[in-house]
Amino acid sequence: MHNDEMSRSLLAFNTTNRHFILTLFLSHLVWGCVVIGLWAFGQLLPMRPGWSLLFIGLQFYTASQLILAALRLQPEVRSRGFYLIWGLIMITGVWLINRIAPEGGWLLPVAVSRSAVLLLVGTFIGAALARFIKQLWQLVPVCLVMVAADFFSWLKGPTAGFASEIAQYYRTFEGPPPLVDMLLVKMAVPGQVQLLPVFGLSDWIMVVFFAIVARHHQINDNLLGRAGEVLARRGQIGGYLPVAAAALFLAVILAQSTGQFLPALPVIALMMLLWYGVRSMRQRMQSVNRFEDRSNGQERGQK
Repeated sequence: MHNDEMSRSLLAFNTTNRHFILTLFLSHLVWGCVVIGLWAFGQLLPMRPGWSLLFIGLQFYTASQLILAALRLQPEVRSRGFYLIWGLIMITGVWLINRIAPEGGWLLPVAVSRSAVLLLVGTFIGAALARFIKQLWQLVPVCLVMVAADFFSWLKGPTAGFASEIAQYYRTFEGPPPLVDMLLVKMAVPGQVQLLPVFGLSDWIMVVFFAIVARHHQINDNLLGRAGEVLARRGQIGGYLPVAAAALFLAVILAQSTGQFLPALPVIALMMLLWYGVRSMRQRMQSVNRFEDRSNGQERGQK
C-alpha cells in the first residue's frame, strides 16, 4: 500500500491538473492540424519572404493559444524524484518519435507530430521552472545568464557548430539530419515540401516560463488585451499573445531578414527585462500618484 501511494506521488497529478493536461494534449493536436492545413495551402503559393513570415506568424499565433491551458495548471508540491521521472519520460518520448522513419504520406503527419511534442514538452518544462521564481527581481539574474550563455554559445560555443550543420542539411537534404535537429520546432513555409526549423526547444521553454511567471505575479503580459489567465478561465481562445512569444517572433524575423542564424534567447530576455522594468516604473508612479491624491484629499478635508 505504501509503495502504491509512493508511485502515485511520483507519477500522478491531481484531478484538476489532469483535466488541464488533457486540454493541453488536445490543443496541441489541433495545432498540428492547423500546420498541416497551412502546409497544404502553402503548396499553392510561391516561396517568398512575405508569405513565409505570414505563415510563420499564423503558426506562432496559434501556438501562443496553447499556453492558455498551461496558465490554469495548479501548483503541486513535488519531490525531485517526480521531476526526474517525468523529465526522463519526456526525453524518451522526444527521442522515440524522432526514431520513427516514415514513408510516403506519413512524412508530414510525423514531422508535425514531432514539433507538437516539442511544444508540449517545452510547455511542461517552462511551467515547472516558473514555480521557482518567488520574486520578480529573480528574473534579472535569469535573463542575464540567458543572454550571456546563448550569446557566447552562438559566438564561440556549440551553437555556432550546430547552426552550420543545420544550414547545410536543409540546403541539400542529404544524409541523416544532425542530432540537434530533434530539438528544433518546424513549421510550414509556402513552396516547401518539408517543414523548416524556426526555433529551438529552449526558446519555447522560456516563452512559457515568462508567461507562467507573469500569471503567478498577476502581471498582464498579453499584448492583445486581457490577461491570459482571465481568457483561459472564460474559455476565450484567439486573443492571447504574450510578450515573450512576440519577442521570439521578432527574433525569427531578424533571422529571416538577415539570412543569418541569430540566437533568440537574448532577444526574449532583453525584451522581458524591458517590459517588466517599464511596468514596475509605471506601477510605482501610480502608487505615488495615489498617495499624493490621498494626501491632498486629507489636507483639503482638514481645511
